[in-house]
Amino acid sequence: MDTFLGSLRHIFATVNLTHIVWCAAVLLTMLILAMLHHKWKYDTKKLRLWRVMCLVPMIICGVHAFIYVVGKPMFLGGFYVMYIIALLALIPMLFAKRKIGYKITAVLTGILSCLCGFYFCATSPNIFNHTRESYTESFHSLVMDMDEHYILKEWKEVDFTALEAKYLPMVEEAEREQSAGKFADAVMMFCNELHDGHIGVDADLDDEDYKSIITPHDYGFATVKLDSGEVIAVCTDDTANALGIEDGTVISKWNGKPVLQAAAEDVPDLGTPVKTNEEMLDVLNLYIAGGDTLEVSFLDKKGKEQTVTVSDKGGMKTNLTAKAAFCGTELPLDPGKLLKENFSAKMLDDKCGYLKVTAETMGSTFQDYMGYLTGNQKYARDLFREKLNDLRAQGMEYLVIDLRNNMGGFDEIGLAMCDLLTDKDWYGQGLGKRREGKYTCVSEHGIHGTGEFSDLRVVALTNCECASAGDGLSLYLSKLPNVTVAGITDPCGCNQETGGISALSGGIVTVYYPTGLILDENGEPNIDTKSDRISRNPVEVRIPLDYDAAMKIFRDKEDYELDWAVKYVEDKA
Repeated sequence: MDTFLGSLRHIFATVNLTHIVWCAAVLLTMLILAMLHHKWKYDTKKLRLWRVMCLVPMIICGVHAFIYVVGKPMFLGGFYVMYIIALLALIPMLFAKRKIGYKITAVLTGILSCLCGFYFCATSPNIFNHTRESYTESFHSLVMDMDEHYILKEWKEVDFTALEAKYLPMVEEAEREQSAGKFADAVMMFCNELHDGHIGVDADLDDEDYKSIITPHDYGFATVKLDSGEVIAVCTDDTANALGIEDGTVISKWNGKPVLQAAAEDVPDLGTPVKTNEEMLDVLNLYIAGGDTLEVSFLDKKGKEQTVTVSDKGGMKTNLTAKAAFCGTELPLDPGKLLKENFSAKMLDDKCGYLKVTAETMGSTFQDYMGYLTGNQKYARDLFREKLNDLRAQGMEYLVIDLRNNMGGFDEIGLAMCDLLTDKDWYGQGLGKRREGKYTCVSEHGIHGTGEFSDLRVVALTNCECASAGDGLSLYLSKLPNVTVAGITDPCGCNQETGGISALSGGIVTVYYPTGLILDENGEPNIDTKSDRISRNPVEVRIPLDYDAAMKIFRDKEDYELDWAVKYVEDKA
């Protein structure tokens, strides 16, 4: 019960009080209407007025919708429960003169309204609509929203006043020029400085006259950094081959700069939370640092440096191919396909089992939230037990858990998996609340070992696209002595709860950010990086990325990481 009540305290600590006040006004109006009906039910004239007054809850919701929804229709989904309450107020109006009918409908309406009201108060969204404001006004409003509600403001030592001053000139310039693209870039650059994997910026604009700072180019090859520090070309096409650049060719300079220097200086800050991940991804993103043409230097087959000029082919086909190979999946990511693959299990050979976890969700809102509230996700534990028993019956002696590109969800599902893989108890996560910059844990959700598969040798594969609850599962698995977490990169580096949404001028840009606090056993934000951007959830074993590995990944399109994991777990078993 303490866990349940603590989880509720956590939920109510993250909701938006402004919308709760609106909902309270609707419920209070309905209570007043019920009292007035009791006094006026025998007065025909007053009862007629009472019927008209039954529209007041709808009027309140109409005003609310004008303020918070108009200009951003998607926000309707965050408030529909409150609007349903206002619609319920119309039902007793139809039975105003019927004694029995009114009593029945009034009681049912009261019960449903209270339930809906409680649900809305527990889920009141941190949604802010600034679509009717100018570029500069809405940018300032975003800063104020995040300054108050961004859950990691203190942890990451964010000075929002200084950040606003840094990017306000670009916003003002965008406003003078009425450049939606420049405005979107300014907001994106502002948000990227927070280096939080849970912060997202969506742009809905048509500004062909403005070239974004992240305009992609396709030069017929991509670049990747090996463990040796060398940068090689991968995914080369005929145009690059004709110039002497083939798969594996060492790239030495980019527009006249040493290639690693160019990656560090010329690739814009894309908001990657973990610095070591950024250093690898910036090389993969070098295609951004160029123009219609690019001067690139490379070592030919005799080891002599050659310099050629390559032209932008348009689009980013080559680079999407390279990133897809690097992440081990198709790009762009298809959430629907990933969810279909979630919790899929099979035997990789006669001894090695395989379990894929693409998201921490059972696909049922009830099951997900019951585990979240109680800290005991028995539905997931039963599912994993069934999957692992089936694999064991097929001869499984060791297991690979694939967390690459995990989209997140509910950490309790990951904790339920860990329950089966250990015979001890371990700290999982704490649901917290933030007050005056201080963090307090109100509900602890842990790992409670059953010992059923504690003798099973396991490798968990992760990567920089493994985020949120997937990031959490990487951490929880790393606590277990029979599990090794491995990857070419560290997990994303974020684990807080999302919830904040601010829509800016004209709906051009919408910003998403975390507002729910998740803590570790030390009372610190779980996993998320500080301003130093050092990973707090690094892989235990770094999968080597040498020349041969790069060729398998990018040229041959093999799942090198999975093959490596199978060999590793076999050698250790």
